[in-house]
Amino acid sequence: METKAVLNAVPPYGHVIATEKWRNSPLIQSLKGGGVRILFEDELGVADFHLPNKSCVLYVSECDLVAGNGYKRKLVRYRNTSSHGFQELVLVEKTRLGEQYFGGVQKLVVLDLGLTLLPVGGQAEASQLIVQIVHGVGRENPFRRRTSSRLLDPLVLALVQHVPGVGRVKALALLERFSSIHQLCNAAPAQLEPIVGQAAAQQVHGFFHNPPGAGT
Repeated sequence: METKAVLNAVPPYGHVIATEKWRNSPLIQSLKGGGVRILFEDELGVADFHLPNKSCVLYVSECDLVAGNGYKRKLVRYRNTSSHGFQELVLVEKTRLGEQYFGGVQKLVVLDLGLTLLPVGGQAEASQLIVQIVHGVGRENPFRRRTSSRLLDPLVLALVQHVPGVGRVKALALLERFSSIHQLCNAAPAQLEPIVGQAAAQQVHGFFHNPPGAGT
């Protein structure tokens, strides 16, 4: 009974529940530096973190990707066992070493399992994104009154603003046009250009499809 309660636990504003294995990690230290308080717990199931906006996070590292198919089984368990009512997020390290794996991971997470994939360059970048989500909870989002789109929430707004060359105005413009993470990930540069311009369109497309430094 206690385990089930922890699996459904939502941390208070400004807090994150993390599994014990992350206690001494750079990610946790960065979260603390960003003003986030950490509650450690061993009974979160497959998830690595619970956030105060009723999201749970599974982190897939570069090491997980190159080690074999174990992460795939973990992703399936994550989808099947996550708490009811939680938005299931998957943070995947997108690096040059993991380039050959990223397309397959994206297909599995987004198309096959129907989860939300957020690419990050590493633990420092992941912590920045989580800090934005945690501190964004409870703030009024004026666009939420005009649409029920899942994209127009602090989580995805933070992600899109994370793309180089895309600020809040361009991020909101993109979220007005595309109704799901899946659509935004699969949009061609030609579809993005009328909204944010040629340079930002290439940045958005590259953010979801190309690891840092690829093609240079």
